[in-house]
Amino acid sequence: MASEMSDNPMDVSETIYQPQSNGDGKSWEELRTIVKGTRKTVTALACRVPSSFCFRSQMSQSGPTTRLYFLGIPPKQRESTLMYVNVPETPMNITPMLQWCPLFEGLENAGSAQMSKEEQLLRERKRLGVFGITSYEVTDDRGILFPACNTLFQCKDDLTKDEPLVPDKIDSDIEGSRMDPKICPTNSNLVAFVRNKDLWVVNTATQLETRLTTSNKGSEHLKEDPYSSGVPSFVVQEEFDRYTGYWWSPAEPCKDENGQQTYTILYEYVDESGVDIIPIYGPFEDKGVDEYRYPRPGKTNATSALQIIDFCITEDGNEIVSKRSLCDDYLMASYEYLVRAGWTPDGKYIHCQWLNRRQTNLALFVIPVNHFHPACSGGNEDRSVGPEKCHNSHRGYRMLEDESQIWVNVHDIIHFLPSTSDGTFEYIWLSERSGFRHLYRVTSQLPLGEEISVAGLNCDTEVVPITTGEWEVSTKDMWVDEERELVYFMGLKDTPLETHLYVTSYKNPGNIVRLTQAGFSHSVSFNKECSIFVSVYSSTNCAPMSTLYKVNVTDNGVATQPVGLLMPSTPCSDYIPPEMFNFKSKSGFTMYGMYYKPQGYQPGVKYPTVLFVYGGPHVQLVSNSFKGLKYLRLHTLATQGYAVVILDGRGSSCRGLKFESHIKNRLGTTEIEDQVEGLQWLMSNVDFIDEKRVAIHGWSYGGYLSLMGLAQRPDVFKVSIAGAPVVDWNLYDTGYTERYMDLPDHNDYGYRQGNVLTYVKNFPDQENRLLIIHGLMDENVHFSHSSLLVDALIKECKPHTLQVYPNERHGIRGHEAGEHYRTLVLNFLKHNL
Repeated sequence: MASEMSDNPMDVSETIYQPQSNGDGKSWEELRTIVKGTRKTVTALACRVPSSFCFRSQMSQSGPTTRLYFLGIPPKQRESTLMYVNVPETPMNITPMLQWCPLFEGLENAGSAQMSKEEQLLRERKRLGVFGITSYEVTDDRGILFPACNTLFQCKDDLTKDEPLVPDKIDSDIEGSRMDPKICPTNSNLVAFVRNKDLWVVNTATQLETRLTTSNKGSEHLKEDPYSSGVPSFVVQEEFDRYTGYWWSPAEPCKDENGQQTYTILYEYVDESGVDIIPIYGPFEDKGVDEYRYPRPGKTNATSALQIIDFCITEDGNEIVSKRSLCDDYLMASYEYLVRAGWTPDGKYIHCQWLNRRQTNLALFVIPVNHFHPACSGGNEDRSVGPEKCHNSHRGYRMLEDESQIWVNVHDIIHFLPSTSDGTFEYIWLSERSGFRHLYRVTSQLPLGEEISVAGLNCDTEVVPITTGEWEVSTKDMWVDEERELVYFMGLKDTPLETHLYVTSYKNPGNIVRLTQAGFSHSVSFNKECSIFVSVYSSTNCAPMSTLYKVNVTDNGVATQPVGLLMPSTPCSDYIPPEMFNFKSKSGFTMYGMYYKPQGYQPGVKYPTVLFVYGGPHVQLVSNSFKGLKYLRLHTLATQGYAVVILDGRGSSCRGLKFESHIKNRLGTTEIEDQVEGLQWLMSNVDFIDEKRVAIHGWSYGGYLSLMGLAQRPDVFKVSIAGAPVVDWNLYDTGYTERYMDLPDHNDYGYRQGNVLTYVKNFPDQENRLLIIHGLMDENVHFSHSSLLVDALIKECKPHTLQVYPNERHGIRGHEAGEHYRTLVLNFLKHNL
């Protein structure tokens, strides 16, 4: 078959296929019944997997008590709620089964209330699929805060009692959703939140709500209201995974001359006045169109400035008085994106990470709080005066820079160690400077006593590697035991297919010890003392399970011991696990893939095959973890007589920058090459793939490659099912597109070659080979992508089928729409593959 394929995607030898049925003759209703059964299985599995763990300990007369909180779905319920288990004090010879207990009573149907637009969009950014309680916060003084039912709830949990709690509602008479609530770390009666793009605080002891910033006018017209406080822009949320825009100071409040305590919040002031407004069409209740600010490649981004606001509470608690608003704004003149921010542990400095527009330079700054100056916006009524008008009287200190000719991937790993002297910072940092993500211990000395220039002063910095090698440290989780000078982290040292917990000394780096069981992929959460952790782990053959472990540190090293089983692994009835494979690619890399055999497989029989593809950066599909949750629909395809193949080609994550950067400046022009090579290798090693009946199917970037696959290689792929596809990179957002494709003026050729419309003439002339699926309300990959493609296909008189979901965004989350989509895919394949 290889001899029939052309290496030039613009020069293809097209084979004419006759539509063939998969042979079972199932009706639409029969396929729908299959989809319903799959959904029940998914729901049953998802209900059993705990998430969002948090430990808290409390001393009592009988000794310390430790409780593990987590989100889960109780039996016979459909919504997530807050659960807990009490941690056994000492390990036993036999690991006990821990009994899940609901923390609350009288809070059923927490997710049944109508969500606001802000809540819907945040769910899209976070890719949330469950309903009910989806986030919560626990404080050291027993306080618990969580949003539900379009309001906020709080309660106190006494660990010496096991009775369910009745949470108190934090009422409000003011219209608007209270988003991103956070408890003040030094006063649990104070809760900050964002309402209508401004920062508010409520004193829960008196139910008094106070607006701290006045950035937003509350206009019905988006064009008239470009400013916000405490809310990241769309690009920062979607492409840099930062969903909050404010941070409480960890420092103890100081008292003024009247004895009133002053509290401080750092927040981000965002100006979107230069960002284009994009219309989104859909069946909205009061209008047929909605508007969003959305920056496209080469266009103006939102600008950010860091600001600080101080406020105090009167002695009777009935008044909250804003004292001052401070800002530091010069960094936005030198950098494009504020990607991370926060406080140093002592509350004396702000730390922030700024990224240049081409995303090749990431700088870490610290700014002394006393370097912030009176703000010109945010806390003032004059919203027309932005932070760019402020006088730059003070500057910050550039502690560290990460630079790359490829791009710099943003991460969450930074931990400030106890300071040894004034002006000296020691911290643990993650960097890809070696070509692979690794941990470093960094010491930075501030250039005290010098005048700071407009660009800031560079610190005297020493960087010492903690981990090294051709493997990756994960970007999300790290825990530091400062007493023993140990760092615990997640990584892929043993294999790029399994995520494990490791530990090593950050003072004397050397031996790296794996603490989790091989043969599984793990997700871990620790307590603050790094003495207990919980792991949720699985493999391709084993459904998720969860175990609680105690950490023992001795002179001989670090070891773990199970203390309780939180969730056993329950086999999924009739589940067909995928089989893993790998091969040496002609590119020189080892490629990893997996495949599902069709149910009832018989040696020598050829089966229609679906190549399920994503193929883009920042994603890894192939790993030794259970695929029955997110990809159970692939198992459904296998039960209906299809073989399913998945491959991670060059450009996917967890393999180092060289592997990932193969797609730089040429999205869409090389990925299909790797997918086809993997498919051909598998065909030569298994006997069940019908090379004349191969479909390509994916969503988002996978939808984009599904289009490119059919356009570039119609001789390989008989049909394509493209969900929410990018079509023209000029229409996608700045943060993603410019990272991988540079600005349009710098890479005109790459943008043209990566445009699906360039290949429209190559789409086949046979009917029923192309199915396009898109949500009309998609605010991420706008429906305009599919609209442009359909228009171009019409002009070339190319046959295609378009399925629109009027009430869906980028992810199909509605029950009915999801059922229809999965039935549609099965039906399309049945008739055309």
